[in-house]
Amino acid sequence: MHDESAPARSSLALRRIALFDGLDGVCLDRIAAECDWRMLEARRPIFTRGSEGGEVYFLVSGRARITTYSANGREVAFRDFEAGEHFGDLSALDGQLRSADVVTLEPSLLACMSPQAFLALLEREPALAMRMMRNLALLVRRLTERVIDLSTLGVQTRLHAELLRLARRAGVAADHSALIDPLPAHAELAGKISTNREQVTRELGALTRRGVLRKEGAHAVRINDVRALEALVAAVRGD
Repeated sequence: MHDESAPARSSLALRRIALFDGLDGVCLDRIAAECDWRMLEARRPIFTRGSEGGEVYFLVSGRARITTYSANGREVAFRDFEAGEHFGDLSALDGQLRSADVVTLEPSLLACMSPQAFLALLEREPALAMRMMRNLALLVRRLTERVIDLSTLGVQTRLHAELLRLARRAGVAADHSALIDPLPAHAELAGKISTNREQVTRELGALTRRGVLRKEGAHAVRINDVRALEALVAAVRGD
């Protein structure tokens, strides 16, 4: 990461990190001093699968994606990180190699903490350690749900479920519609649900013809009735 700059270390910036919510200024000042601050351009790797190093990264601004690649080179995207989130903590906790790739999606400011400093932080801040445990429990639940979806749902329903997740994140309006702006590229959606771009394009076309969604501009789509999309997913899942 030779293009990194040296932004000012700021405990104020760390107030944006959800993991640090409620920590006092003295504690945040110490964390800021213990971090290596890095500014990376878009599409720059932060770390790669199988690499050494247990640093924990706090995403102060920008966006990043956790991803990996299949044996035939197809990208499988796990999730995107927004400003305020952290990642890299698994290797810090167990001392093992990185389990996936993480790459910036846009220019991003990161505060990077060594595994030794991170473990010491957890020891001296029990409330933060408890928050970490809850985060890990949530991660296990999400991964379990993803494995079940990939194992039991067809491509069509996996796409419906991903669109539903994006709609809920964007916010559902009073009329039960939701604007996804921008809609991820078809290839990106394909990576998230483990299929190919052509299949995503076909299924989005089918949803448009059924009136479940409609295009708005060049890069956005509106889910006309989120409840209808929920019903499609629930009918297959048996919810």
